[in-house]
Amino acid sequence: MSSFSCWVLPAALLTLLCCPGSAEKAFEVYIWPEQVVVESSRSLEVNCSTNCAQPESGGLETSLTKTLLASQARWCQFLISDISQDTVLLCHFTCLGEQQSKNATISVYHPPKQVILKLQPTSVTIGNPFTIECSVPGVAPLESLTLTLLRGRETLYNQTFEGATVVPQEAVATLNVTAHREDGHHNFSCQAELDLRSRGGGIVRSISEPQVLEVYEPMQDNQMIIIVTVVSVLLFLFVTSVLLCFVFGQHWHQKRTGTYGVLAAWRRLPWAHQAQVA
Repeated sequence: MSSFSCWVLPAALLTLLCCPGSAEKAFEVYIWPEQVVVESSRSLEVNCSTNCAQPESGGLETSLTKTLLASQARWCQFLISDISQDTVLLCHFTCLGEQQSKNATISVYHPPKQVILKLQPTSVTIGNPFTIECSVPGVAPLESLTLTLLRGRETLYNQTFEGATVVPQEAVATLNVTAHREDGHHNFSCQAELDLRSRGGGIVRSISEPQVLEVYEPMQDNQMIIIVTVVSVLLFLFVTSVLLCFVFGQHWHQKRTGTYGVLAAWRRLPWAHQAQVA
């Protein structure tokens, strides 16, 4: 036997004696999913597992309502119900007297279910201002929300929000704009985007009903003078015709009443009666 082999064998034995874990895989605990976002009041299935061949015990710890769906020696599956707040789940197993655990983070969100767009006023003259207002009630988390005001497909304004509160709040974006001729050729809308990718989720989008702005050309001064003059003349003619009708009506009524009165008086005279008898 060579001198090299004499040194290798004792070194290998020493390694096995000093580091027994290198010959056997370390005891570990797994939980799935580790990070997830859930819509408020929804449920979630969670799996706990371990690589220990014969774990002594295991389970899931949470302050929320949990239901055991299925289990084997090395894994168990739970249903977490009515998730209404951010929480941390703790999955644990005990193997050969040693306990290991693994955490999972659940984040709750309130989606932008309703997006409301208002134009104030809804009709405007070119060159005059109008306001675009977009509101989203009961949305969270606000720091993940972006409101985008659109004219057709063109982005007019982006509004982001700050604050880490998980309580649903109303989000509002407002933009003051000067009316242009092309504003009357496009629909206005508002898109709400809740980006949950940093929390283990996706992107939730909602869009408002389109709104139409009525845009009018500004009137020139001479046109306004003509319109005012025409309206004044028509009003004068109308008033004059009403007065003339009233005057002629009164005159005709008096004339007719006077003729009947003279004839009745003549008939009451004595000679008028004798003339009628003859």
